[in-house]
Amino acid sequence: MKVIQTVLEGAVIIEPQVFGDERGYFLEAFHAERYRDEAGIIEPFVQDNHSRSSKGVLRGLHFQITQPQGKLVRVSQGEVFDVAVDINPESATYKQWVGVVLSGSNHLQFYVPPGYAHGFLVLSETADFQYKCTDYYNPSDEGCVKWDDPEIGIEWPIEGEPRLSEKDAGAKPLG
Repeated sequence: MKVIQTVLEGAVIIEPQVFGDERGYFLEAFHAERYRDEAGIIEPFVQDNHSRSSKGVLRGLHFQITQPQGKLVRVSQGEVFDVAVDINPESATYKQWVGVVLSGSNHLQFYVPPGYAHGFLVLSETADFQYKCTDYYNPSDEGCVKWDDPEIGIEWPIEGEPRLSEKDAGAKPLG
């Protein structure tokens, strides 16, 4: 596996080794020891999630306030633009972001450490988005940052307005 460091501390892009031929392919989506030793992911995962969304849906930018979650994300079908944002005002990279295209064909994974906001935009007709979490989801502990906060300046690859949930449409800028 290849690990690509980003400008955000602890946020890494992982390119797993894919073994394929005319019959299909195989890849190792997670191996605790290798991901710890090679990618620096030390937190244990406690929950796996799977969502399906259609083109133009933007989910995020979400974070847990007092119980931050790290997320190891991947797309098994379709394509998304996935984003992590540093929301720690004491960090040297506060309000900086990293974006990566994840797809069922490129097999890339993105590790978003605890304490970052996370979101994604669906680029294909549909996308199956899967992620492992380092803490349990708690809806009463969730925070949300406005997807187009001008102080963050995420360059979303979209023309027009995305399709948002009510919660995401009502999100406030980071401040």
